Parts: sequence; C-alpha cells; structure tokens
Amino acid sequence: MGRAGIRSHLRSIRTPTPTPTRPLPFILPPPVKYDFLDSAVLSRLGALPIEARLAMIGNVAGKHRSPHRGSSVEFAEYRKYVPGDDTRRLDWKAYARSDRHYIKEFEADTNLRAYFVVDCSGSMKYASGEHDQKIQFARKFAATMAYLLVDQGDSAGLSCCDESIHLELPPSRRPAHLQNFFDVLSTLEPKGETGLVDALHTVAEKVGQRALIFIISDLFCDPQSFGDALQHLRYRKHDVAVFHLMDPQEINFDFTRPYRFVDLEDNTTIVAEPNLIAEEYDQAIREFLATVETKCHDVHADYHLVTSDQNYEEVLRDFLTTRLPKKGAR
Repeated sequence: MGRAGIRSHLRSIRTPTPTPTRPLPFILPPPVKYDFLDSAVLSRLGALPIEARLAMIGNVAGKHRSPHRGSSVEFAEYRKYVPGDDTRRLDWKAYARSDRHYIKEFEADTNLRAYFVVDCSGSMKYASGEHDQKIQFARKFAATMAYLLVDQGDSAGLSCCDESIHLELPPSRRPAHLQNFFDVLSTLEPKGETGLVDALHTVAEKVGQRALIFIISDLFCDPQSFGDALQHLRYRKHDVAVFHLMDPQEINFDFTRPYRFVDLEDNTTIVAEPNLIAEEYDQAIREFLATVETKCHDVHADYHLVTSDQNYEEVLRDFLTTRLPKKGAR
C-alpha cells in the first residue's frame, strides 16, 4: 500500500467517542491543600440540584422560584387587564369564554443566596476515638455545599462564630470566590464559648433578602434562646436548615472508668464516675436533643442530627434528595 493509500486508510478509521462524564466546572485547588474537599464526591453529588423550599429573592435570573411575577414557563395566575399592561400577555381564550380581558402571569425565576453559619467554639474540636473533629465535618459539609451552589449559578456566603462573628464572607457566585471560602474554612481554629445565638440574630438583620441559611453547630447553647433566633430568621422569611453535629460519645456516653471531664469552651473540669451519672446523663441528652428538634420544627426549619462517624456524602445526598420538588409541584 502506497503513502496515498495509507493516508486514505487512516482517514477512514473513526476514532471511538469516549464515554461522557460530568466534568467539574472549576479547577479545584490541590487536594493536599484542602483535605476537606473530594473531587469524586463533588462529581457524584453534582447531578443533584440544591433546592430552596421557599420563594427566593435574588439579583439575577436563575432556577429558583421568586415571590415576584416575571417571565418563565410556569403559569402563576390570571389577573384583570388594566390600561398600560402589555397586550401581548392577554389571554384571548379567556376573553372568548368570559368576554373580559385577563392577563396571564408567570412565576419569576431567580438565583439563590445561601449563608453558612459555622460554629467554631471550643466544643467543636472534640473528637472521640478515630472520628474526625466536629469542625472538620463542618468544613467538609460547608465546602462541598458551597461548591455545588456556585456550580449551579447560585451564591454562597460564610459567617464563622465563636464568642462573636469574627469572620464573614458576603455571598458571591463567582468561581474565584470559592478560593476565599475554602481558605477561611481551612484556617478555622475552634476556641472559646459559643456566640451562635447572637450570630444568628446578626445574620437575620444583615441578610436583607430571603436566603437559605445553613446552621452547622453542636448547638451547645440555651435551647430557648436558640429557638428565639430561629423565630427571627423565620420572621425574615429565610429558609433554614439546621445540621446538629454531635460526636457519638457525646450521645452514648460510653465511658467505663472515672474521668476528668474538661469543658472545651470555658476550661472548667469535673471528675466523675460514669456509672453513677450515666442514666441521668442519658435522660438529659435525650431531652436536649428533643427540645432542639422541636424548636426547629416550630419554625418549619429542617433539622438533621448528624454524628461525626457518619459519611458526609450520604448526609448531603439525603438532604438534597429530600428537597427535590415532588412531581408536578414547584
């Protein structure tokens, strides 16, 4: 076969099309720098959208329902025509039936603003056995969710609090914003007492437009005050999701010999015999968990009790799946 024949033969060979995979839209920083990010998890969860349960108010067109009327494919309602309305929106079929002029209104679609309120008080560094510290679980959750939000064109903001809010990032949907977001998470050092309640009141006042608020904390604060802060967020028409992070040891109290217990927030200590206080502790922790959950349900906030031995990818997938709109609903 001559050269011309070889070239003709090569041109006739069809290169097989590679199996398509969902590429990550942004170039992630090196994994060694951010140990709380996993590109495989991001790729697997990327197929699930993050949905708001309440109507949102954004600054650009997006995929989330808005309380305002606009232009989309979702019909909202009819209203009577008034002089000055766009005649192109007249429903002539309705006019034929009623001999009156009606305007068709549609749902407006907008983008979503999400704020992550991350508790970085001293108790968040607790870890038993081989489990991650609670703050590490919070990093994984917040970083992954922020990535997915920006991926779908929405905004992510961050507030970190110990005794007060000491780090804040305003929401942004720019991919470059994620670098700052991840840098802040990587430098968090749990310390001091919690100022979560005050931080939530501050967020409620500062965030002027409706938003999806993620609260990531062990919630070691007064339940009544926490409930009041949730009421404040709800009054501002925010969609609230609470992720209650606990170490398994904090729930099970699986100690077999006397220990010196140290409060990681104010450093007070107490020596106790676990067998003598286990029953009372179990009752107290159950009442605490039930009260916190009730406070969340009172304001229709999502409540998720998460222990640090759980797979964070499964926790996120369950959360995203439960928020998917029902068939035929919007």
